[in-house]
Order: sequence, then structure tokens, then C-alpha cells
Amino acid sequence: MEIGDFDYALPPELIAQTPIEPRDSSRLLVAHRDTGALEHRVFAEIGDYLRPGDLLVANQSRVLPARLRGVKDGSGGVAELLLLGAGPGRDRVPEQWLAALLR
Repeated sequence: MEIGDFDYALPPELIAQTPIEPRDSSRLLVAHRDTGALEHRVFAEIGDYLRPGDLLVANQSRVLPARLRGVKDGSGGVAELLLLGAGPGRDRVPEQWLAALLR
């Protein structure tokens, strides 16, 4: 699997800028493994799909709009970094950032 497999066009006007209210009215895409069918629901209905013993993990992280793209002189090689958060880093230097290399 390559990171490029996850590239897709997403028009800026479809990117939520603020949370919807009430929060449980946000959209939920249900993928049925057995049939491959997709179903559009709202998050308030998630209980319809959970069974005893299931684990639901709530992600409270926020996405920073901080992506760096670069092209190497000469070879034309490309690199893309997603900045995840500002320091302090391992050496407690506030100018350091945690980043994920995307390609």
C-alpha cells in the first residue's frame, strides 16, 4: 500500500470549518462488510451498529492546516510533511515540531 492510494480531490467548500450543532447530527458513513453497501446516516444513530463488547474510541485531536511540500533541486524528488504539533521536542526546544513524512 502506498500513501498515494489515499489521495483524493476534496473541494475546500466541503471541508468543515466549525463543528455542527448539535454534534451528534454530524454525518456518518456506514460500510457494510458483508455486502459492500454504503449507507449515509447521522452519528446519533451509531448505537444501531454497536454490539455488546464493541469498543468505540473518541478522537479529540484537532488537525492543523500545516502541510509542507518540497522539491529537491536537481533530482526533482518530492517530500511532503504534515506538521502535527509544535515543540517542545525531545530536547525540550520549543522551535521543534513533530511531523509525519507523507511522501
